[in-house]
Parts: sequence; C-alpha cells; structure tokens
Amino acid sequence: MFPINYILFLQIIIFLFITPGTPRIVIISYSMNYGVQKCVWTALGDISANIIQGTLVIFVLGSFFQDNPDFLSTLKWAGILYLFYLAYDVYKTKPRDQNEKNINEKSIFSFYRDGFLVAGTSPKAWAFFPLIFPQFIDFNSNYVVQFLILMTTYVTLDFLSLIAYAVAAKKLIVWIKANPRVINTISACVLIIIAFIIAFTQNY
Repeated sequence: MFPINYILFLQIIIFLFITPGTPRIVIISYSMNYGVQKCVWTALGDISANIIQGTLVIFVLGSFFQDNPDFLSTLKWAGILYLFYLAYDVYKTKPRDQNEKNINEKSIFSFYRDGFLVAGTSPKAWAFFPLIFPQFIDFNSNYVVQFLILMTTYVTLDFLSLIAYAVAAKKLIVWIKANPRVINTISACVLIIIAFIIAFTQNY
C-alpha cells in the first residue's frame, strides 16, 4: 500500500524543488514587490495546477500525452507566451514599500492565477507525472492510496519550497530598495531566457 522506493521519490522531488525554475523566479519577484503573504496565493495556484495535472494524468488521460505529442507542443507555446507576458509585467512593476496602501492594487485572484497558469501550462510538469509517478506506484496494490501519499508529499514540499524562496527573497528587500530596478530587470530577463530555452530545447 505504501509507494515503492519512497525515499528515492523524496530525493528526486527535493532536488527538483531546490533548483530555481520558472515558478520560483516568479515567487522571488512577487515577494520583493508585494511581500511574502501575497506569494502564498501564487504558491497555492501552483500546487492547485499540480494536483489537477497529477490526477488527470494518472487516472484519466493515461498515455494520452505519449500518443498525442502535439498537445504538449501546444501547451509549450502557450506557456512560452505567458512567460513573455509575466516578464513584461515583472519588468514594469515598481518595487515598493510593503507597508504602502497601494500594495493591494494587484488582486489576490491575480496572484493565484499567475501561479496556476505558470504551472498549468508547463509541458515539463505534464510530462513529469506520467513519467515519474508510475515508477513509484505498485498497481497490483491499492494504487489510489499510494497516489495520494505521493501527491500529498509532492504538493506539500512544493508549497514549502516556494514559500522558502519567498522568505529568502524578502530578506534582500533592503538591498533592493537601494537598487529598485535591478531585481525586476534580472527576473524579467531570466523569464525570457527560460522561455527561449523551452522553445528551442523541449520538443514533443
């Protein structure tokens, strides 16, 4: 009933989460511009997309992505376009004092939406679940319970790692106040670079 090689699964996802990727770049920028509390909603959006992806892939879609690579390709380009939009949005945002009243001009829903769409349009995420999860599930046993254990572990560590990035970024706010455009410019450039890397290296 317990997942196969659970410790190995933990090692894989911990390595995955400590490696800076698109969601973490977004979290860093949002933490510095809006504060850690707002990042909670972005992180919740991220793990919401992951839960949907994992559930659909394991219980509904099965080998759909292997049989229909064009779908992943479409997701790839949708994700790339959204990364360009986020890069522009991050670049034009002015770092501000977290105590300012106009800090709320970006709605909670928009924070949640950005986290959801960044994760939800990621071909890498859609490919991760059918490739990795089945390796740790014994389908001759109660695979639903095993999936729940793996999924709970995944989203819990993902959420905690995103918040850890947000907290770490918040610690740099003093330096950011002295260099107000630097982090947004860097974050925007990194998002654009990631978009180009996805465009030219991920083929389905």
